[in-house]
Amino acid sequence: MSDPARGAKAGGDASIGAEVSGARPVRPGPAPRIGVRPDGDRVVVEIRGELDLDSADRLAQALRAALGVSVGGVDLELGGVEFCDCSALNVLIALHEQSLKQGKTVALRTVGPAVERLLTLTGTRMLFDAPRSHAPSPEGAGRAREGEADGGDAHAEAPDRSALEDLRIEVVQLRRAMQTRPVIDLARGILMASFGLSVEEAWRVLVLASQNTNTKLYHLARDLVAAVMGEPPVDAVQEQVAAAVAKVRSEAASA
Repeated sequence: MSDPARGAKAGGDASIGAEVSGARPVRPGPAPRIGVRPDGDRVVVEIRGELDLDSADRLAQALRAALGVSVGGVDLELGGVEFCDCSALNVLIALHEQSLKQGKTVALRTVGPAVERLLTLTGTRMLFDAPRSHAPSPEGAGRAREGEADGGDAHAEAPDRSALEDLRIEVVQLRRAMQTRPVIDLARGILMASFGLSVEEAWRVLVLASQNTNTKLYHLARDLVAAVMGEPPVDAVQEQVAAAVAKVRSEAASA
């Protein structure tokens, strides 16, 4: 599985390499444009441009402020987002978790290909689906009235509370899982910059090397990043990465 990345951009590899070496990467484009407007009891936040690690703090501040002044929650218009990485996704997930604590919601109104792909690949799309309202059928409305007369409305609220708690647990689990993504993305960027690989090829190298060394993907990525930053590389990892690169290049040549 691969995430959206700057594979098609020459500046993306250089940016990743600069982060590893300690120099501050040069932003390939301007900061994202964030617009905020009220819409009834909700606040609409429209974002255009690129969302990455450099813009994560600004994005988080804007979204927290919008959530704070809203009554029902925040609607996101992300159709103009050209690039979105895991640091921006972490911000969105944190906003979703915060909205639950305040009894509000965060929903997507529009979404571009970059954001859609990242949400789909990480399985987090459902967290930002707009709440759906279903009009009850005459039979259902009659049963609801009967339930209210019998005091059954208290029982009807219980599943909602249970579902909300399950969703909160899922958000926490997703946030923990997403914490490992920046290291994996950085390792993939190192492979792309070092060997001239595409996004998919670099991901396949990581998977192959992980399988051949019987090492978890996150641990392998962490070792690669540490090696670039000056720590002595593990021989087995170095050999398997080189073998995986050769295999991926061979497959690409055959294709």
